Amino acid sequence: MGRHDTILALLRDRPFVSVSELISVLEVSPATIRRDIDKLSEAGAAQKVYGGIAAVDAEHRRRAIALPFSDNRDIAVAAKRAIARSASALVRDGSIVIVHAGSTCFHFGVEIANRNVRIATHSMPLAGYLAEFGTCQVTVSGGDLHREPGLLYSPSGFDQGFYASQFFVGALGVGPSGILESHPLLVHFVKTFADRTNEIVLLADSRKFDERPPLVALPLSRVSHVVTDDGLKDAHARMLEENGVRFTIADTSRGAA
Repeated sequence: MGRHDTILALLRDRPFVSVSELISVLEVSPATIRRDIDKLSEAGAAQKVYGGIAAVDAEHRRRAIALPFSDNRDIAVAAKRAIARSASALVRDGSIVIVHAGSTCFHFGVEIANRNVRIATHSMPLAGYLAEFGTCQVTVSGGDLHREPGLLYSPSGFDQGFYASQFFVGALGVGPSGILESHPLLVHFVKTFADRTNEIVLLADSRKFDERPPLVALPLSRVSHVVTDDGLKDAHARMLEENGVRFTIADTSRGAA
């Protein structure tokens, strides 16, 4: 994906993106960002405004299906808790695990908060919970706070020598092409952390298999294991099997407890 496509993808989530955020996401100079903004504005694809770039109209702003974390955390809670409980059985004591941003990963982090593990995360909601209620060791990425999707970001990220046993990742959508997202920053994190771990475990409730956000964060061939709930359709189970992906079906009746 080119820089202009990335900028337009960001504008599908919100009406405005600042120059400073574009510098962080795209890792280029302010002068390059300003040239990109000028070109997109001249082409009529977006509008140059003071301090950044804006979507042309509401239709362009709201194509994405992502919800704020505070809203999404309370949707399909039984399924997410069931997934979190099942996924916790995959965690080995004494290991280092990366836990991604998002509501399902938040519930998973809560589930393992008192395990003998080190959790590395860039999720502010999860880091806040672990600080107050957890006993596990916690490593938090530094950088600027992006309130939506609720994470910290710095181009340097974690220490270059950082490596983990497992990466537990969520998704806005799941399809034959892989893990799908609408926010380029989340795509960047998924790809970065996928290269720093032995095993990638996707935590996605069954609703996500019907969603088709525009960006592929990671192909299914990179996913070691999927944990989903018992609402998974047969067609989606076959899709995972045909792609050689192991999956676990979590019992939502237990997750609701």
